[in-house]
Amino acid sequence: MPVTFSNQIAIGTQAPDFNLGDAEGRIFSLSDVAGAKAVLVAFISNRCPYVLHIQEAFSAYARDYAAKGVRVIAINSNDASSYPVESLAASGERAREFGYDFIYLKDENQDVAKAYGAACTPDLYLFDGDLKLFYHGQFDGSRPKNDVPVTGADLRAATDLLLTGQSPPADQKNAIGCNIKWIAGKEPSWFGAPAAAE
Repeated sequence: MPVTFSNQIAIGTQAPDFNLGDAEGRIFSLSDVAGAKAVLVAFISNRCPYVLHIQEAFSAYARDYAAKGVRVIAINSNDASSYPVESLAASGERAREFGYDFIYLKDENQDVAKAYGAACTPDLYLFDGDLKLFYHGQFDGSRPKNDVPVTGADLRAATDLLLTGQSPPADQKNAIGCNIKWIAGKEPSWFGAPAAAE
């Protein structure tokens, strides 16, 4: 199965700010999660099989770590004009259907995905309380067509390290998934790199 790997982003990179809306008409920025012990920014999709494969475990992660001071912000950056299932309204329906209790925003012009260097869905960025990048890697080793249980083990382990004041994990395996569906003619420089096969 052809897949897209997340880009290499330097640990310690400052989180780019944004102002994005959700399906309820609310606008969010990073200032809305000020004071959190950690912030996870996750680029996800309403249709990508890699995201659908982990969505229940991802929601469980958000619930489990909310009590520990971790805020989760999910962003859909896929081109909704070509893929209506990725629209703002459809994202709101998805959030209600699956009981997402984290912030789910729409990046209509894809500027935020480009600022973060996001390449695939899911693409996960875990920041510390100062919004410095601590972990940028896979949720876990499970894929839609393998037999590895979906646990979120890699992300959970990294979050635990952050919350206990330890160093970022030395081995950060790239996230793997569908490529972000870019607006035609507005693709970033990294789009179109050779796909990998697992």
